[in-house]
Amino acid sequence: MHFIRRLLVLLLLILFWRPGILQAQSKQAAATKGMKLDTGQEIFEAACNGCHGPGGRGQPQSTLGFEPPSTFPDFTDCNGSTREKTFDWKAIIHEGGPVRGFSEIMPSWTDALTPEQIEKVMQYLRSRCEESGWPLGELNFPRAIMTEKAFPEDEWLLTSSANANGTGGIEGEMVYEKRFGKRNQLELAAPYSFLQRANRGWVGGIGDLVLGYKRVLVSSMRSGSILSLLGEVAAPTGNKTKDLGSGVTTFGAGAAFGQILPRMSFFQMQTGFDLPTDTTKVSNAFFWRGVLGKTFAQKGGLGRSWSPMAEFIAERDLVTGARTDWDIVPEMQITLNKRQHVRFAAGVRTPLNNTAGRSTQLVFYALWDFFDGGLREGW
Repeated sequence: MHFIRRLLVLLLLILFWRPGILQAQSKQAAATKGMKLDTGQEIFEAACNGCHGPGGRGQPQSTLGFEPPSTFPDFTDCNGSTREKTFDWKAIIHEGGPVRGFSEIMPSWTDALTPEQIEKVMQYLRSRCEESGWPLGELNFPRAIMTEKAFPEDEWLLTSSANANGTGGIEGEMVYEKRFGKRNQLELAAPYSFLQRANRGWVGGIGDLVLGYKRVLVSSMRSGSILSLLGEVAAPTGNKTKDLGSGVTTFGAGAAFGQILPRMSFFQMQTGFDLPTDTTKVSNAFFWRGVLGKTFAQKGGLGRSWSPMAEFIAERDLVTGARTDWDIVPEMQITLNKRQHVRFAAGVRTPLNNTAGRSTQLVFYALWDFFDGGLREGW
Protein backbone atom coordinates (compact mmCIF):
# COMPACT_ATOMS: atom_id res chain seq x y z
CA MET A 1 0.00 0.00 0.00
CA HIS A 2 2.81 2.42 0.86
CA PHE A 3 4.48 1.63 -2.48
CA ILE A 4 1.26 2.36 -4.38
CA ARG A 5 0.82 5.72 -2.66
CA ARG A 6 4.41 6.73 -3.41
CA LEU A 7 3.88 5.71 -7.03
CA LEU A 8 0.73 7.82 -7.26
CA VAL A 9 2.61 10.82 -5.86
CA LEU A 10 5.31 10.49 -8.54
CA LEU A 11 2.76 9.98 -11.32
CA LEU A 12 0.88 13.09 -10.21
CA LEU A 13 4.06 15.12 -10.35
CA ILE A 14 4.72 13.93 -13.89
CA LEU A 15 1.18 14.67 -15.06
CA PHE A 16 0.66 18.10 -13.50
CA TRP A 17 3.99 19.74 -12.85
CA ARG A 18 6.07 21.69 -15.34
CA PRO A 19 9.37 20.32 -16.71
CA GLY A 20 11.42 22.66 -14.56
CA ILE A 21 9.84 21.22 -11.45
CA LEU A 22 10.65 17.62 -12.36
CA GLN A 23 14.36 18.32 -12.13
CA ALA A 24 13.89 19.64 -8.60
CA GLN A 25 11.78 16.61 -7.70
CA SER A 26 14.15 13.93 -8.98
CA LYS A 27 16.58 14.37 -6.10
CA GLN A 28 13.69 14.39 -3.66
CA ALA A 29 12.24 11.17 -5.06
CA ALA A 30 15.58 9.42 -4.62
CA ALA A 31 15.98 10.74 -1.09
CA THR A 32 12.54 9.51 -0.03
CA LYS A 33 12.79 6.07 -1.61
CA GLY A 34 11.67 3.51 0.94
CA MET A 35 10.24 6.14 3.31
CA LYS A 36 7.01 5.35 5.09
CA LEU A 37 4.16 7.82 4.59
CA ASP A 38 2.59 7.60 8.04
CA THR A 39 3.18 11.02 9.62
CA GLY A 40 2.52 14.47 8.25
CA GLN A 41 6.22 15.21 8.14
CA GLU A 42 6.98 12.01 6.21
CA ILE A 43 4.26 12.76 3.66
CA PHE A 44 5.46 16.35 3.30
CA GLU A 45 9.09 15.30 2.83
CA ALA A 46 8.09 12.68 0.25
CA ALA A 47 5.84 14.86 -1.86
CA CYS A 48 6.30 18.53 -1.06
CA ASN A 49 9.95 19.24 -0.26
CA GLY A 50 10.86 19.68 -3.92
CA CYS A 51 9.05 23.04 -4.05
CA HIS A 52 8.21 23.98 -0.48
CA GLY A 53 11.64 23.07 0.85
CA PRO A 54 12.71 21.37 4.08
CA GLY A 55 10.36 22.34 6.87
CA GLY A 56 8.17 24.33 4.46
CA ARG A 57 10.49 27.33 4.16
CA GLY A 58 10.55 27.25 0.36
CA GLN A 59 13.32 26.09 -1.96
CA PRO A 60 15.92 28.55 -3.33
CA GLN A 61 15.46 29.24 -7.04
CA SER A 62 18.81 27.61 -7.83
CA THR A 63 17.31 24.34 -6.57
CA LEU A 64 13.85 24.82 -8.04
CA GLY A 65 14.95 25.31 -11.64
CA PHE A 66 11.83 27.39 -12.39
CA GLU A 67 10.38 30.78 -11.52
CA PRO A 68 8.28 30.42 -8.33
CA PRO A 69 4.93 32.22 -8.04
CA SER A 70 4.83 35.46 -6.08
CA THR A 71 2.57 33.80 -3.49
CA PHE A 72 4.99 30.95 -2.73
CA PRO A 73 4.49 30.48 1.03
CA ASP A 74 6.88 30.10 3.94
CA PHE A 75 5.00 27.89 6.40
CA THR A 76 7.34 28.87 9.25
CA ASP A 77 6.16 32.49 8.94
CA CYS A 78 3.57 32.68 11.71
CA ASN A 79 2.18 35.98 10.44
CA GLY A 80 0.97 34.26 7.29
CA SER A 81 0.42 30.63 8.27
CA THR A 82 -1.76 31.25 11.34
CA ARG A 83 -4.35 33.39 9.55
CA GLU A 84 -5.92 30.71 7.39
CA LYS A 85 -8.70 28.36 8.43
CA THR A 86 -8.27 24.58 8.34
CA PHE A 87 -10.65 24.12 5.43
CA ASP A 88 -8.68 26.69 3.40
CA TRP A 89 -5.54 24.58 3.82
CA LYS A 90 -7.46 21.41 2.99
CA ALA A 91 -9.03 22.99 -0.09
CA ILE A 92 -5.64 23.73 -1.65
CA ILE A 93 -4.19 20.30 -0.81
CA HIS A 94 -7.33 18.54 -2.07
CA GLU A 95 -8.02 20.58 -5.20
CA GLY A 96 -4.72 22.31 -6.01
CA GLY A 97 -3.73 25.96 -6.20
CA PRO A 98 -6.38 27.10 -8.73
CA VAL A 99 -9.24 26.33 -6.30
CA ARG A 100 -8.15 29.40 -4.30
CA GLY A 101 -6.89 31.42 -7.25
CA PHE A 102 -3.24 30.50 -6.68
CA SER A 103 -0.73 29.08 -9.15
CA GLU A 104 -1.55 25.88 -11.05
CA ILE A 105 1.98 24.73 -10.13
CA MET A 106 0.36 23.44 -6.94
CA PRO A 107 -1.42 20.23 -8.03
CA SER A 108 -4.37 18.40 -6.51
CA TRP A 109 -3.43 15.56 -4.16
CA THR A 110 -6.87 13.98 -3.89
CA ASP A 111 -5.91 10.93 -5.96
CA ALA A 112 -2.48 10.47 -4.36
CA LEU A 113 -3.24 10.92 -0.66
CA THR A 114 -6.05 9.65 1.52
CA PRO A 115 -8.17 12.12 3.53
CA GLU A 116 -6.31 10.98 6.66
CA GLN A 117 -2.94 11.72 5.03
CA ILE A 118 -4.10 15.15 3.88
CA GLU A 119 -5.21 15.87 7.43
CA LYS A 120 -1.78 14.85 8.72
CA VAL A 121 0.00 17.08 6.19
CA MET A 122 -2.22 20.00 7.13
CA GLN A 123 -1.53 19.52 10.84
CA TYR A 124 2.21 19.28 10.16
CA LEU A 125 2.11 22.57 8.24
CA ARG A 126 0.22 24.12 11.13
CA SER A 127 3.02 23.06 13.45
CA ARG A 128 5.67 24.89 11.43
CA CYS A 129 4.77 28.10 13.28
CA GLU A 130 6.70 27.51 16.47
CA GLU A 131 5.77 30.76 18.24
CA SER A 132 2.87 30.72 20.67
CA GLY A 133 0.31 33.46 21.00
CA TRP A 134 -0.79 33.88 17.39
CA PRO A 135 -4.61 33.72 17.04
CA LEU A 136 -5.57 31.03 14.51
CA GLY A 137 -7.73 31.60 11.47
CA GLU A 138 -10.64 29.57 12.90
CA LEU A 139 -11.22 32.55 15.22
CA ASN A 140 -11.41 34.95 12.27
CA PHE A 141 -15.19 34.89 11.86
CA PRO A 142 -17.06 36.53 8.98
CA ARG A 143 -17.38 40.24 9.61
CA ALA A 144 -20.83 41.53 10.46
CA ILE A 145 -21.99 44.87 9.07
CA MET A 146 -22.17 46.71 12.39
CA THR A 147 -20.25 44.54 14.88
CA GLU A 148 -16.47 44.81 14.80
CA LYS A 149 -14.71 41.47 15.19
CA ALA A 150 -11.98 40.62 17.69
CA PHE A 151 -9.50 39.18 15.17
CA PRO A 152 -6.76 41.58 13.94
CA GLU A 153 -6.74 42.04 10.17
CA ASP A 154 -5.16 43.72 7.13
CA GLU A 155 -8.21 45.05 5.29
CA TRP A 156 -9.80 47.83 3.34
CA LEU A 157 -13.49 48.18 4.14
CA LEU A 158 -16.16 50.39 2.57
CA THR A 159 -19.46 50.51 4.47
CA SER A 160 -22.64 52.32 3.52
CA SER A 161 -26.26 52.67 4.57
CA ALA A 162 -29.23 54.35 2.90
CA ASN A 163 -32.53 55.36 4.47
CA ALA A 164 -35.39 53.32 3.03
CA ASN A 165 -38.08 55.69 4.30
CA GLY A 166 -38.41 59.13 5.86
CA THR A 167 -35.78 61.78 5.18
CA GLY A 168 -33.20 60.84 2.56
CA GLY A 169 -29.77 59.98 3.86
CA ILE A 170 -26.68 57.98 2.92
CA GLU A 171 -23.79 57.43 5.31
CA GLY A 172 -20.86 55.12 5.84
CA GLU A 173 -17.11 55.07 6.17
CA MET A 174 -13.91 54.03 4.47
CA VAL A 175 -11.77 51.98 6.86
CA TYR A 176 -8.11 50.93 6.66
CA GLU A 177 -6.98 48.22 9.10
CA LYS A 178 -3.35 47.23 9.52
CA ARG A 179 -2.20 44.37 11.72
CA PHE A 180 1.20 44.44 13.40
CA GLY A 181 2.75 41.75 15.57
CA LYS A 182 0.79 38.82 16.96
CA ARG A 183 -2.14 40.63 18.52
CA ASN A 184 -2.30 44.28 17.47
CA GLN A 185 -4.14 46.30 14.87
CA LEU A 186 -4.30 49.97 13.94
CA GLU A 187 -7.36 51.41 12.22
CA LEU A 188 -8.03 54.61 10.32
CA ALA A 189 -11.61 55.50 9.41
CA ALA A 190 -13.02 58.32 7.31
CA PRO A 191 -16.81 58.58 7.75
CA TYR A 192 -18.93 60.24 5.09
CA SER A 193 -22.58 61.20 4.74
CA PHE A 194 -25.04 62.78 2.32
CA LEU A 195 -28.11 64.20 4.04
CA GLN A 196 -31.34 65.60 2.68
CA ARG A 197 -32.37 68.95 4.15
CA ALA A 198 -35.89 70.12 4.95
CA ASN A 199 -35.87 72.15 1.71
CA ARG A 200 -35.25 68.88 -0.19
CA GLY A 201 -31.67 69.90 -0.95
CA TRP A 202 -28.69 67.70 -0.15
CA VAL A 203 -25.48 68.29 1.75
CA GLY A 204 -22.56 65.90 2.06
CA GLY A 205 -18.93 65.46 2.97
CA ILE A 206 -16.40 63.86 5.30
CA GLY A 207 -17.16 63.57 9.01
CA ASP A 208 -14.95 63.16 12.08
CA LEU A 209 -11.81 61.14 11.29
CA VAL A 210 -11.14 58.20 13.62
CA LEU A 211 -7.93 56.54 14.78
CA GLY A 212 -8.44 53.17 16.48
CA TYR A 213 -6.39 50.44 18.16
CA LYS A 214 -7.19 46.78 18.81
CA ARG A 215 -5.34 44.41 21.14
CA VAL A 216 -6.13 40.69 21.44
CA LEU A 217 -6.13 39.74 25.11
CA VAL A 218 -7.05 36.05 24.90
CA SER A 219 -7.39 33.58 22.04
CA SER A 220 -7.90 29.86 22.57
CA MET A 221 -8.74 27.05 20.18
CA ARG A 222 -9.49 24.85 23.17
CA SER A 223 -12.40 27.06 24.20
CA GLY A 224 -12.97 28.37 20.66
CA SER A 225 -12.99 32.00 21.80
CA ILE A 226 -11.18 35.28 21.26
CA LEU A 227 -11.38 38.52 23.27
CA SER A 228 -9.94 41.91 22.33
CA LEU A 229 -9.89 45.42 23.78
CA LEU A 230 -10.71 48.36 21.50
CA GLY A 231 -9.90 52.03 21.82
CA GLU A 232 -10.31 54.98 19.46
CA VAL A 233 -10.33 58.75 19.21
CA ALA A 234 -12.50 60.75 16.81
CA ALA A 235 -11.19 64.21 15.91
CA PRO A 236 -13.75 66.97 15.20
CA THR A 237 -12.79 67.32 11.54
CA GLY A 238 -16.35 67.30 10.19
CA ASN A 239 -18.61 70.32 9.70
CA LYS A 240 -21.08 70.24 12.59
CA THR A 241 -23.29 72.93 11.05
CA LYS A 242 -23.96 70.54 8.19
CA ASP A 243 -24.45 67.55 10.54
CA LEU A 244 -21.16 66.05 9.33
CA GLY A 245 -19.53 65.75 12.74
CA SER A 246 -20.03 66.08 16.48
CA GLY A 247 -17.97 69.24 16.95
CA VAL A 248 -15.98 67.75 19.85
CA THR A 249 -13.18 65.23 20.30
CA THR A 250 -14.65 61.88 21.33
CA PHE A 251 -12.89 58.90 22.88
CA GLY A 252 -14.18 55.37 22.55
CA ALA A 253 -13.41 52.32 24.67
CA GLY A 254 -14.79 48.81 24.51
CA ALA A 255 -14.26 45.13 23.82
CA ALA A 256 -14.97 42.57 21.10
CA PHE A 257 -15.58 38.85 21.61
CA GLY A 258 -15.99 35.88 19.30
CA GLN A 259 -17.02 32.28 19.98
CA ILE A 260 -17.00 29.17 17.78
CA LEU A 261 -20.32 27.31 17.83
CA PRO A 262 -21.10 23.85 16.41
CA ARG A 263 -21.51 23.19 12.68
CA MET A 264 -19.56 26.22 11.42
CA SER A 265 -21.74 28.61 13.43
CA PHE A 266 -20.43 31.51 15.48
CA PHE A 267 -21.32 34.27 17.91
CA GLN A 268 -19.71 37.71 18.03
CA MET A 269 -20.23 40.65 20.35
CA GLN A 270 -18.94 44.21 20.69
CA THR A 271 -19.69 46.63 23.47
CA GLY A 272 -18.33 49.99 24.54
CA PHE A 273 -18.75 53.66 25.39
CA ASP A 274 -18.43 56.89 23.41
CA LEU A 275 -17.04 59.59 25.69
CA PRO A 276 -16.95 63.15 24.28
CA THR A 277 -14.68 65.73 25.87
CA ASP A 278 -17.59 68.20 26.19
CA THR A 279 -20.82 66.57 27.41
CA THR A 280 -22.71 69.87 27.18
CA LYS A 281 -22.56 69.45 23.40
CA VAL A 282 -22.65 65.67 23.01
CA SER A 283 -23.82 63.10 25.56
CA ASN A 284 -21.88 60.09 26.70
CA ALA A 285 -23.29 56.98 25.05
CA PHE A 286 -23.28 53.21 25.48
CA PHE A 287 -23.70 50.58 22.77
CA TRP A 288 -23.97 46.80 22.52
CA ARG A 289 -23.89 44.71 19.36
CA GLY A 290 -24.25 40.97 18.99
CA VAL A 291 -24.44 38.68 15.98
CA LEU A 292 -25.28 35.02 15.40
CA GLY A 293 -24.22 33.45 12.11
CA LYS A 294 -23.40 30.30 10.22
CA THR A 295 -21.08 29.69 7.28
CA PHE A 296 -22.00 27.46 4.36
CA ALA A 297 -19.36 26.41 1.85
CA GLN A 298 -19.45 24.50 -1.41
CA LYS A 299 -17.80 21.09 -1.73
CA GLY A 300 -18.00 20.28 1.96
CA GLY A 301 -16.09 23.38 3.01
CA LEU A 302 -13.61 23.45 0.12
CA GLY A 303 -15.39 25.92 -2.16
CA ARG A 304 -16.75 29.45 -1.95
CA SER A 305 -18.73 30.39 1.13
CA TRP A 306 -21.69 32.48 2.24
CA SER A 307 -22.65 33.42 5.80
CA PRO A 308 -26.18 34.44 6.83
CA MET A 309 -26.24 36.41 10.09
CA ALA A 310 -28.70 38.08 12.44
CA GLU A 311 -27.33 41.14 14.19
CA PHE A 312 -28.87 42.90 17.21
CA ILE A 313 -27.93 46.45 18.18
CA ALA A 314 -28.62 48.45 21.34
CA GLU A 315 -27.70 52.14 21.76
CA ARG A 316 -28.41 54.56 24.60
CA ASP A 317 -27.36 58.06 25.55
CA LEU A 318 -26.21 58.17 29.17
CA VAL A 319 -28.56 60.92 30.31
CA THR A 320 -31.50 60.85 32.69
CA GLY A 321 -34.69 59.66 31.01
CA ALA A 322 -33.01 58.35 27.86
CA ARG A 323 -34.35 55.15 26.34
CA THR A 324 -32.41 52.31 24.72
CA ASP A 325 -32.88 51.95 20.98
CA TRP A 326 -32.98 48.37 19.72
CA ASP A 327 -32.44 47.39 16.07
CA ILE A 328 -32.20 44.11 14.19
CA VAL A 329 -30.10 43.53 11.07
CA PRO A 330 -30.65 40.31 9.08
CA GLU A 331 -27.78 40.11 6.61
CA MET A 332 -25.72 37.91 4.31
CA GLN A 333 -21.99 37.89 3.58
CA ILE A 334 -20.68 36.22 0.42
CA THR A 335 -17.20 35.61 -0.96
CA LEU A 336 -16.85 37.13 -4.41
CA ASN A 337 -13.73 35.35 -5.67
CA LYS A 338 -11.97 32.00 -5.36
CA ARG A 339 -9.37 33.24 -2.88
CA GLN A 340 -12.18 34.59 -0.70
CA HIS A 341 -10.27 37.74 0.22
CA VAL A 342 -12.83 39.97 -1.52
CA ARG A 343 -16.25 39.84 0.14
CA PHE A 344 -19.58 41.62 0.09
CA ALA A 345 -22.36 41.82 2.67
CA ALA A 346 -25.84 43.33 2.56
CA GLY A 347 -28.72 43.57 5.02
CA VAL A 348 -31.62 45.63 6.35
CA ARG A 349 -31.41 47.53 9.64
CA THR A 350 -34.87 47.81 11.19
CA PRO A 351 -35.79 49.65 14.42
CA LEU A 352 -37.52 47.40 16.95
CA ASN A 353 -38.68 50.19 19.30
CA ASN A 354 -38.68 53.99 19.57
CA THR A 355 -39.41 54.08 15.85
CA ALA A 356 -40.36 57.77 15.65
CA GLY A 357 -37.74 59.58 13.59
CA ARG A 358 -35.70 56.40 13.03
CA SER A 359 -35.65 55.03 9.48
CA THR A 360 -35.25 51.51 8.22
CA GLN A 361 -31.92 51.36 6.39
CA LEU A 362 -30.39 49.29 3.63
CA VAL A 363 -26.83 48.50 4.78
CA PHE A 364 -23.89 46.87 3.04
CA TYR A 365 -20.13 46.70 2.79
CA ALA A 366 -17.35 45.65 0.41
CA LEU A 367 -14.20 44.17 1.98
CA TRP A 368 -10.71 43.48 0.63
CA ASP A 369 -8.21 41.50 2.72
CA PHE A 370 -5.05 42.85 1.08
CA PHE A 371 -2.74 40.50 3.00
CA ASP A 372 -4.03 37.60 0.87
CA GLY A 373 -3.26 39.33 -2.42
CA GLY A 374 -4.09 42.17 -4.78
CA LEU A 375 -7.61 43.23 -5.52
CA ARG A 376 -7.44 41.69 -9.01
CA GLU A 377 -5.87 38.42 -7.86
CA GLY A 378 -7.61 35.15 -7.00
CA TRP A 379 -10.58 35.36 -9.34
